[in-house]
Amino acid sequence: MTSPVIPPPVEDLDLYQRRDRNIKESVIGYALLFCAFVSVLTTLAIVYVLASETVSFFGKVNIGEFLFGKTLENGNYRCSWTPQFADKGFCVWPTVNGTIMVALIAMLVATPLGLATAVYLSEYASPKVGKFLRPIIELLAGVPTVVYGYFALTFITPILSKIIPGLNGFNALSAGLIMGVMIIPTIASISTDAMLAVPRSLREAAYGLGSTKKEVATTVVFPAALSGICAAIILGISRAVGETMIVAIAAGQRPVLTLDPRQTVGTMTAYIAQVAKGDSRVGSVEYQALFAVGMTLFLITLLLNIISKQISKRFQETYE
Repeated sequence: MTSPVIPPPVEDLDLYQRRDRNIKESVIGYALLFCAFVSVLTTLAIVYVLASETVSFFGKVNIGEFLFGKTLENGNYRCSWTPQFADKGFCVWPTVNGTIMVALIAMLVATPLGLATAVYLSEYASPKVGKFLRPIIELLAGVPTVVYGYFALTFITPILSKIIPGLNGFNALSAGLIMGVMIIPTIASISTDAMLAVPRSLREAAYGLGSTKKEVATTVVFPAALSGICAAIILGISRAVGETMIVAIAAGQRPVLTLDPRQTVGTMTAYIAQVAKGDSRVGSVEYQALFAVGMTLFLITLLLNIISKQISKRFQETYE
């Protein structure tokens, strides 16, 4: 005859359960800490590689020439970016000029369309329509940038060439227009979330005072969500500045100082893509110029992120 199994006291079961739960929580906490550590370590490694190669580059090229160009022996001033030419030039401003021009055109397209889309989704569209349209709009962000680049080169540029005289086959205008289309989902999605976060009570108070839907959207919701909207716009600028394939395919790879969007331009990312093809010998000055340009691009993006945080703090609204 077997003896009956006596269950442990209820207090012991609670203790075991709490101990098991604490162990699981500790494991999860250490796993998340490891992931955070890997992210920080990866960032530091990238900065280290960029900085070390940039220092080596400036050991061969004067930093004054990189930032301001140089005066030739015949007295002429030159600011050109031609690291892979026989007559080398290392003035970075032609690539910065192309980057800013394409990014500016892109933001002129993406900002009004993205904000208009956000206003419609947050204020005018019904919940059913909003749930249907948002995933469709965000699909634009999932299209490969190579597809955007070839679409700009083979479809947009031929159309623009019939309208705009003097348009080159590779130009900043078509690249900027298509890049703006690519950035629309970024601005629209973040701005929509910022507007939807505005309390419903503010809208109801404005409607109670006789405001129309347009007045509520422009004078109540938009100012209240300004911090998120500014962050969305600056994030869009960062996306435009860091874009590679669209500008490499549609804008060309000829860095020049020009304000004419019809001309072929070269951007910082386009040069990085060009050198990454393997034509430049590792350790050569044109190879190290890649890292100098990368560090410049990194600092520009970092500055934009700092500005975004400051603007968000400045215009952030707190609601109870």
